[in-house]
Amino acid sequence: MGNCIICGTPVDGEICESHEEDVVFDFHGNAPSQLSPGRYYRGTVDGYADFGVFVDIGDHVTGLLHRSELEQRLESLDWEPGDDVFVQVLDVRDNDNVDLGWSIRQREREFRGKLIDTGDTEKRPEDVDSDTDEAASSASESETDSAADDAITSSASESESDGAGAPSASETVAAGSGSVATESAAASTPATDADTEPESEPALNRTTVDSIDSQVGSVVRLEGEITGVRQTSGPTVFELRDETATVECAAFEEAGVRAYPAVEIEDVVALEGEVERHHGDLQVETETLEILEDDARETVKDRLESAIEREARPADADLLADHEAVTAVNDGIADAATAIRRAVMEARPVVVRHSATADGYVAGAAIERAVLPLIREKHTREDAEYHYFERRPLDGRVYDMDDATNDVTSMLEARDRHGEQLPLVVLADAGSTVESVDSYDLLSLYDAETVVIDDSRADDEVADAVSVAVAPSLDGVDVSDLTSTALAANVAAHINGDVRADLEHLPAVSYWEDTPEDYTDLASEAGYDETALSERREAVALEAYYQSYKDKRELIIDLLFDGSEAATSRDGDLAAHVSEQFRAKLETELETARENLETEDVNGVTVALLDTDAFMHRYNFPTTTLLLDALHRRQRDEGPFVTLGLGDDELHVRATESVDVRELGDTIADAASNAGVSVVGGQDGHIEFLPGERDAVRAAALEALGELLA
Repeated sequence: MGNCIICGTPVDGEICESHEEDVVFDFHGNAPSQLSPGRYYRGTVDGYADFGVFVDIGDHVTGLLHRSELEQRLESLDWEPGDDVFVQVLDVRDNDNVDLGWSIRQREREFRGKLIDTGDTEKRPEDVDSDTDEAASSASESETDSAADDAITSSASESESDGAGAPSASETVAAGSGSVATESAAASTPATDADTEPESEPALNRTTVDSIDSQVGSVVRLEGEITGVRQTSGPTVFELRDETATVECAAFEEAGVRAYPAVEIEDVVALEGEVERHHGDLQVETETLEILEDDARETVKDRLESAIEREARPADADLLADHEAVTAVNDGIADAATAIRRAVMEARPVVVRHSATADGYVAGAAIERAVLPLIREKHTREDAEYHYFERRPLDGRVYDMDDATNDVTSMLEARDRHGEQLPLVVLADAGSTVESVDSYDLLSLYDAETVVIDDSRADDEVADAVSVAVAPSLDGVDVSDLTSTALAANVAAHINGDVRADLEHLPAVSYWEDTPEDYTDLASEAGYDETALSERREAVALEAYYQSYKDKRELIIDLLFDGSEAATSRDGDLAAHVSEQFRAKLETELETARENLETEDVNGVTVALLDTDAFMHRYNFPTTTLLLDALHRRQRDEGPFVTLGLGDDELHVRATESVDVRELGDTIADAASNAGVSVVGGQDGHIEFLPGERDAVRAAALEALGELLA
């Protein structure tokens, strides 16, 4: 009778039935029938087959881990023949075939205990070691006694042959064997030598995360900041950042129990552990973890800050093209790139919010294209690019409280459940107007930084509420030919100069008309002619509409980056095929819209008005804004021309002459004081009103346009 090594319950053996799956067994038996189904065993990879992996359990038994039992594809396993692995015995068949199952725990420390399965019973490792030591000790003593007797006999024989008597003490010591020799040697050794304690192991020198790839299997010392903590069903995983990169460090107390509970995010620590590869990712198996204080802490913090300051600021980078509106905000472009690079280096997630339009998607994709390689460079996790970067499209070009509340909820949940840092939120083609200020205030309550990249001029309130605003100034600079993608692509080129060539065609993709010649030339040099650009523009616009709340990362990559002249024909056909669908759907709606336009002359200005609720399919492509843009481009002539889209509670304005939508909204509000008029967005924003005052708003809008454009 013994006690369970985990719960202490009296048992026949060493483990109770309820905790049998919590320990790992080393098999010392010699037949498959001696294995116990349900138990977890240490094994060694023997080889691969099409249907699974053969694993040796002990020295005498081999089992099959069938591919259907794996949590991943067989070809993605990083096991090599001879590697130690942990498996569960599922069944031992009558023909002695052993069926094995996957174990999510692939380290001994992830189990709560270890036992030896002898084939007849289980034993504790120390008991087996003790039996082995006793046997070895007995054999050693027997050999020693025999050797001593032989030495004495030999010495005596030599003395007799020389006619001498018994050997002297010095001769006995010289023989070097037996108890007499040992005692004499001990007597001649100073007592201080026997009492001297062995020297402790020398302290490890600090290494850096970017160098541990070549130190797999070695114990290293790292110093840095904890940027994430998450508890798994096995170990606690700490994310540690030093001045070079970030790595995950696993620490095991017992399965599902928090190791080093005093260590939290932003603590500065010294960690020692063995470098391993876990499912392809570098990981450090933590042996010691110490929170640094006072001078030691400040030394590490200074080292980290110096490295970030040095690396975060991008090297001097030229703009993609000589574009006056972009050049005017060059300092803001550099500041935005710095903020994003810094977030990557501090292991903070980057969340890009953009409008669900062609311009918004392309602008967001430009930032994505630049940031992902940096994340892969700075993080050892293979899935880091999905973990530390996210694009989330918006419903419109306003970052409203619904969006901010969703982001705050997500980031707090990630912090509390997974130990993540708060993200950097980047707005692209959205968020530059006063309607977003309350949302930025909510983020600021949690010290979450924000960057705005938008072709609409940033309101003063927005500039004060965000960390960086990259938006045009209207003072003496023509911004009529500016797109958010033109800004975002230049920010991306500053973030990561290595991907500059991938970005050069993107500004031209975002222009529906009047593309600056510098951008068309740049795209042409990159292998994209006018047809290729229009196909990508139309294809992205169509895909932006469907499931507009999703980033569609891989699809957008295929559409934007795999269609140059050097790309395969299959990739080239993708954008062309989707753009055909775009044109077919748009032409159908345009035909209906043109047949139902009302045209008026207002003080010499031609105004075309479309009832968008009556003559548009509300839940079909294209969107109201996209249809009005296309309708306005096709209907306008050389004189002043305005296209109005009037719905039940919204008014959209497109004009050949510059129209300040806010000024127009104020004028309408004065004329229709009971209509609850408000303006949403900037230059290309829209006017909202009460549905019951639709006719009053229509009349006021026509009168106001006549005054503004006269």
